[in-house]
Amino acid sequence: MADERDPELPGLLLRTERDALLPLLRSAAASDFALRTACPGWTVRHVLAHCGSVLNRVVESRFGPDVFSPECNDRDIAERADWTDAQVVDELERGMDEAGTAIAKAGGRLDAVALGEWIHAGDVREAWGLEGAYQGAGLTHALRLLAPFARRGKTPLLVARLEDSGEELTIGTEHEGRAPGRYRGDGATLIRLYAGRPLVGTRYELEGVKEGELFVF
Repeated sequence: MADERDPELPGLLLRTERDALLPLLRSAAASDFALRTACPGWTVRHVLAHCGSVLNRVVESRFGPDVFSPECNDRDIAERADWTDAQVVDELERGMDEAGTAIAKAGGRLDAVALGEWIHAGDVREAWGLEGAYQGAGLTHALRLLAPFARRGKTPLLVARLEDSGEELTIGTEHEGRAPGRYRGDGATLIRLYAGRPLVGTRYELEGVKEGELFVF
């Protein structure tokens, strides 16, 4: 699987996820938005408010000194506390529609935003008990974004054999004197590993590297 940057890929991932996620959000009950997610302290509504605010910051080029920090995220969520659930979803949809263009022009600096938004969509599906939380039509696009981003993060080199697609993906950075780690499993579980999401009920093999050494954020 190639890992050279495709500037259109983040926008494609966002639009693909928009088409899958928005119908679920529009048909959800108010109580569904109050369910807790894998993100500590955050409900589904918090996750969606965070995602919508980040994407629209990107669209509007509103970047302060602490942008994307936990403190900034908390402020963004608090600013939307009086919004209806529908307003939160409307902002998210607008961001998923429009942020791809701005991300493409940023030269790779903002590609991780699209990856993070896709992972958060998985967090929502996971909270709602839906199958394939981190799978779906966007998985291949997400994996293509994961590889170069993890390399910039200097995680240990890992050769991942994806049993569901038959592809081999090289992730991370070579460390002198250390052999590459090996992963065998499906793509969704690989995403869970790098995103620090729960692994209960998954099946995978990991050699030469520890779970805690794999991260994207």
